[in-house]
Amino acid sequence: MAATEVTNARSSGTDSAGEVSKTPAAAQETYKSDSEDEQSRREFLSRFTADDDHRIMRKVDWRFLPLIGFMYLIKQIDFSNAASIKILQPEEPRNVLTELHMSADQYNWIQTIYYVNLASVIRNITRCTNYVQIAYVLFEVPSTLLLKKATPRKWQSRIFFTWGIVVACHAAIQNASGFYALRFLLGAMEAGFFPCLAAQMCSWYRSDEYGRPIMWMFGFQNFSGIIGSLLTYGISYMNGVGGLSAWRWVFLLEGLATMLFAGIIYNVLPDYPKSPRSAKWLTPDEQQYLEYRLTENAPKTNDAAFDKSEIIISLKDPKLIGFTISQFFLNIAGYGLSWQLPTITTSLGFAGLPRNQLLNIPPAAVTVVGIVFSAWFLRRAYIARPIFIHILSTGILVFFTLLCVSVSKGAIYAAVVLGNAFYFVFFVPFWAWRSATLVGTTGTAFTLALQTSIAQVGGVIAPQLFRSKYAYNGYKTSFIICTVSVVLAILSNVWLTYLTWTVENDTKNVRRERIRAERKGKVYTGEDVRLNR
Repeated sequence: MAATEVTNARSSGTDSAGEVSKTPAAAQETYKSDSEDEQSRREFLSRFTADDDHRIMRKVDWRFLPLIGFMYLIKQIDFSNAASIKILQPEEPRNVLTELHMSADQYNWIQTIYYVNLASVIRNITRCTNYVQIAYVLFEVPSTLLLKKATPRKWQSRIFFTWGIVVACHAAIQNASGFYALRFLLGAMEAGFFPCLAAQMCSWYRSDEYGRPIMWMFGFQNFSGIIGSLLTYGISYMNGVGGLSAWRWVFLLEGLATMLFAGIIYNVLPDYPKSPRSAKWLTPDEQQYLEYRLTENAPKTNDAAFDKSEIIISLKDPKLIGFTISQFFLNIAGYGLSWQLPTITTSLGFAGLPRNQLLNIPPAAVTVVGIVFSAWFLRRAYIARPIFIHILSTGILVFFTLLCVSVSKGAIYAAVVLGNAFYFVFFVPFWAWRSATLVGTTGTAFTLALQTSIAQVGGVIAPQLFRSKYAYNGYKTSFIICTVSVVLAILSNVWLTYLTWTVENDTKNVRRERIRAERKGKVYTGEDVRLNR
């Protein structure tokens, strides 16, 4: 484990590069100092009760959870609005395809180009190609590494403000080339949003409670389709107002709203527990408590803005490969199903236009319920998180397998609803599991950014699996590829379970001890999860 290397380096008197940095006497002195620090930490935590813990964490929840939920909601609406405007005034002069002289196939690259790099954008302007490189690989990592230096509230405000500008500029598009270029810029401006937010949450929430903020992010994400559709429907009545088509008004108004929301982020989003701004709503003891309750690997307020050794350790960590492979292959299956969801539900013939849109509500509703349940289940620590992951992975595999064979229309719809739900629910324990393997501020930011950027390539591949040439058998060939991807993700998860089992079992046991202490009105001050076991 990455944390193992860090801890062993400290205890053996060597730095991360293996060079001797302390004499035996100095190492002994360091060990004594560490023991005194641990004793001081336990004595400090023992002064707090379970009620104190609930009160402090309620403060944290109210500061973060509604805000990050709306952040994710707005991000998802801005990302998916290109799909919504496509069906405004269809086949009329003010339709986006008509105005920009684009074919449906050309338009399908709009979402893909959101992820691709500049070279691929240039190629796709002249011809459609399947060979794309993920833009996140270029922008996600450097953007996330600037988080500590710039501070989270300033950096997230910058992300929202600049991508709001780009969204608003979509209203001035005159041709396909301009559309492609702005979609690329939108992806570049958004890069870093999720890994920055995920890394910051590691400074406020323990790994065993990390599912809570993830639940709010993904829960609001699944509401975005409903809200975005309603917004687009309302704005559609502005068609022709001020000489602008409705689709231009969608981009302009949503872009301006995002820019204004950046101001809310700047004024509301906290930085770190012991940052100066946190003193406005936390007492000094509460600030200290929030950091003392974290495990040894968590990013801390006073960590260096950049530590190259943590990047090197992260790159050497085999778990980086495992988690990236798992997320990459699950994304191929999940993004593929999400992309094809409206087509599948409509083709079943249960409802005609426009009532067919109602068939897309159950998948979103079941997913939200599943996400909430998953977060609750994780907090109870009934089983270790990898076991929960395998249960969800098996569910995904079963429902994707149903889409590969000839079954009744009802079974297909059930598979679509539950397959979509299991896919999104999977990432609640997945990111909680991942958070326990991250080390330090730089290491956490770098690892999350690199993993996310590479895994998003799956989101580029997925839509290309459902081109018209695969429609002859109901896209069964496409779903067979998705099912194989799920199998590969499961194999990666099995390997990760082997690599992390000791820590994950300890996390489960410590969480249970915390629950027992809480029932007695106390805060658990015993031995915490140690990553060097």
